[in-house]
Order: sequence, then C-alpha cells, then structure tokens
Amino acid sequence: MKLVRPPGSIPDDRVRCYVPPVRIVDSRNCRDLKQLLRPGCGQPTIWAGSGAMLEAGSFLLIDFGRELHGGVRLITGRFPSGRPKRIRIRFGESVGEASAEPDNDHAMHDTVIELATMGGTEFGNTAFRFVRIDNLEEDALELREIAAVFLFRDLDYKGSFESDDPLLNRIFRTAGYTLQLCMQDYLWDGAKRDRLIWMGDLHPEITAANVLFGENGTVKRSLDRMRDETVLPAFMNGISSYSVWYVIAMYDFFLAHGNMEYLLSQKEYLLELLKLLETQIGEDGSERLGGCRILDWGSRHDERSLHAGLHALLAWGFEAGRKLCAALHVPEQERFCMEVLARLKRYVPPECDGKSANALRVLAGLADAETVNREKLSVNPFRGLSTFHGGYVLSARARAGDIAGALEVLRKYWGGMLELGATTFWEHFDIAWMENASPITEFPSDGKIDVHGSYGESCFKGYRNSLCHGWSCGPVPFLAETVLGIHVEEPGCRKIRLAPQIGDLSFVKGSYPTPYGILQIELRKERDRNLSVDYSAPEEVEVVMDPGLLRKIRR
Repeated sequence: MKLVRPPGSIPDDRVRCYVPPVRIVDSRNCRDLKQLLRPGCGQPTIWAGSGAMLEAGSFLLIDFGRELHGGVRLITGRFPSGRPKRIRIRFGESVGEASAEPDNDHAMHDTVIELATMGGTEFGNTAFRFVRIDNLEEDALELREIAAVFLFRDLDYKGSFESDDPLLNRIFRTAGYTLQLCMQDYLWDGAKRDRLIWMGDLHPEITAANVLFGENGTVKRSLDRMRDETVLPAFMNGISSYSVWYVIAMYDFFLAHGNMEYLLSQKEYLLELLKLLETQIGEDGSERLGGCRILDWGSRHDERSLHAGLHALLAWGFEAGRKLCAALHVPEQERFCMEVLARLKRYVPPECDGKSANALRVLAGLADAETVNREKLSVNPFRGLSTFHGGYVLSARARAGDIAGALEVLRKYWGGMLELGATTFWEHFDIAWMENASPITEFPSDGKIDVHGSYGESCFKGYRNSLCHGWSCGPVPFLAETVLGIHVEEPGCRKIRLAPQIGDLSFVKGSYPTPYGILQIELRKERDRNLSVDYSAPEEVEVVMDPGLLRKIRR
C-alpha cells in the first residue's frame, strides 16, 4: 500500500543529498571546529559537549568546495537554557560575498534565524559555495553538524567532450555543471539570482542541454511557460528580441529531437508570432523592434551595434521560422518567411564595432565571416565579450576559419574565471578583472582586489553578480558543433554532417545524443597532420563528411 498524495500536490523529481564542508575559511571565538568537517548522521543527541562550540560574538565561515544549489542543515546540541538561539546566516558564491551583505533578490542570502535545542534546522534555497554563521546570543552555541542540502536534477550526461587539452575539458565540464544547477523547477537564468525564465537567455542553455542531456522535460516546460504567460501581441519578458529568440530556440530544439507532436503544440502561437514580428520591420527592410530593446548588456549604449545585432537576430529568426513552417507543412507561411527574410537581407545596417552584433551578422548569413573576423572579432579579441553572447563569437570566428582565435578566446576568457576559483561560470566577466585580483576562494591580501565585490555593470554589480549563470554555457554547443564537428542537418538527427575543426589539438573524442541513441566520435591528428576519424552512430542516423577534410574513416 502506498501513501496517497493529497489532491493537487506536485511531486518534486529533483534529488536531495547532504554535502559536508571541506574547509573552515575563517572563524572567531570558536572551538573544536574540526568536528564540522566530518560527514554527519543528521540526528541530534541529548549528550552535551561533543560538538563545535561557538562562543558569544563568534562566527565561522565554511567552504563546501564547489558551487551548490539548495540550503544548509544545522544540527544543534543541548542548550542549557532550553531556549532557541539566534544566528545570522549568510550565503555566498565567494568568500567576500558571504562575509559582506549579500543581496536578497530572488532568494534569502542574509538573514537571522532561530535554532532549537537538540534540533535539526534546514534553511535556504539558493546557489552558494560559502556559508557564514554568526552567533548572536550572549552565551555559547553547540553546533553538532553542518551540511549543505544539495538540490539538483540527477541527469545523465549523454554528451561528452575530451581532448588532449585538460583546460578545454575542464571548461566543458564546468559549463555543463553550470547549466545543470540552473535546471531546477524550470530552466532558470541564474541559480542564485534571476531564478527566472528569460527567453533570450535560454537559447545558449537549450543548445547546451541538447548536447548534454538530449530531449529534456525541463526545457519543454520552460518554453511552454513562456508561451502561456505571453499573450500576443505582448513580447516575451517584455523584450522584443526575446520573442525572436523563442523562434530560434524552438527550431534548435526541434532540429535536435524531431519531436513533431511537441512542435504541433506550438504551431498556432508560432505562426501568430511570426506575423507580429513582421510588423517590426520598416519599409526599407530594417528592424524596428519595439518594446524593450536588448541584445546583450554590453550593446545597450551602442545604438549602432544594438541596431545591427537586432537586425541580424530578426533575420536569423525568420530563417528559423521558415524551416519550422516547412516542417509544419504550411507552405503559405513558409513563403511569407522567405519574403520577409529577403527584405531583411536587402537592408545593410551601418557599420558597428560590437562583437556580439558582428557575430550574429555572421551566423545569420548577413556578412562575410572572414571579413568580419579580420576587421572586428579578432581586433582586441578579449574586449567587448559577454558570457551570454561569447559562444556566438566563438562560432563566428570558427566559421571564418579562425579556429585558433576561437580556442584562444575560449581558453583565456572562460579559463580566466576558472583561474579565479570558479566552479561554475558567471553572469558577467571581463578579462581585465584578472589584473591584481584575488581568487573568489580567499580574502584579498597584499593589495589584491576582491573580484566579486569590486566589478560588474548594469544590474549585476558587485556581489549581486551571479557566479552561476546558465547563459554562460556557450562553450558546450561550440565544442560539440565546431571542434567535434557535429552538425545536425535534418530534424531529429536523421542526418548529421561531420566537419571537425580541432585546431592545435592532437586528440579529441566525444559523444552526442540523438533520439535513436548515442553518436560517438574520435579524432586524431596523424603524423602527416591529416585527420583520422573513428565514429559510430545509430542505424537511423545518416552520417556524411567532407572527404577532403577527413583522410580515413573506420567504422
């Protein structure tokens, strides 16, 4: 006999586990703190004197070793007074944040709670690595155990990437872990802050999820939520470009999985949205997107880059719309998208310098990749990057044949966050922040700069800056599509083209989930500098390759 759930109850299919701390970063007026570094049982006891003692006015700052999502469990000993005791608890993604005044947007990161004698208290629902606890009482507090309550989706990593460069391998894994922590009730933008569905930000997350996890219910649930909450003619999240991203994301999701039933559930909304987006084009064929106009935050004060980028995005959106209409067998709407696309291509925006805008022009087929790379993307290559659009810049540079430049950006930009102690990738990062910066795992010393507390822009300044942000996972689709060379040519992976660009690497292997099973590929650079390929694919998947690129094939 099973327990009958109450009517209307919603099951939580995430996993909970308890993670002990790995390090005491700092403390004051505390004794026997090593007790807290042992895995506990979660059971209070009446016996006194065997836990860590936090005297009046004391604090301790603990490190769980990597970014986690969830809260903490505190097991207390016997309080002689029997009264609850007050503590101040602070969550931080960096040592500096946990020791300052964390922002309480989206989740409580800094608050006072009470602990019961001989009790177990769980508190928190956010992303963090560090926790500081201050004893606010005038007498001692016995703390038997502390553990992180790790809440996550226990997903199988079906897609993989491995090369002879450990840094690239680490970047791939870190980007995937960042995405996984943001896959909670829905596909969130950030696990600490902006625990919301932002449609534009979802695109790099969805393309990464396609690579790592295959078809995923969290992605579909998030897309459906955005559709249902946005009644036309409103724009998703109030941002016109984010409704364009919905079309692009829907196509990329359909291309990877070929789920026709799901696409049909979007048909009515999609066709009406395409009509609405056509009204956002001027008589001269230029974009005239209304509402809130956002490309990425770095472009918001650069009108030329904003205009050029939005124009390219709109063209990319109508090309995706055309392909979706073809799949839906609505030829009239397919012709409509082709006509709109032709109008957009006739218009050439004024030249701009923004890297995001120029990368989108390349990806939308509106500009020559080699010219744009030479004149825009490779000039001061680390300036003007964003973690949101950085993956598009990588792809545009590789499309120009500059795989060396793309890998240099990948290693130094995303690798720069790792060098500063990151275990997940950030909402915003500038490589200039690395100068004289202290890692996020330590207090700044010897004149070093607190990189988390000192930098940022727009709405993510200082400690408000999220250090686990899903839009930063662009390296995953880039490494899968460009370096491994896995290009899905027909919906549902019925046809895949292999066109790897491994640059200075000698060995690369990986896997990619299709609806029919896993595609495996291994690439080796031979002594004659030609490339050899071993691959295996499900029978339902047709694999085609450029024979001029690949010297020998073994199956």
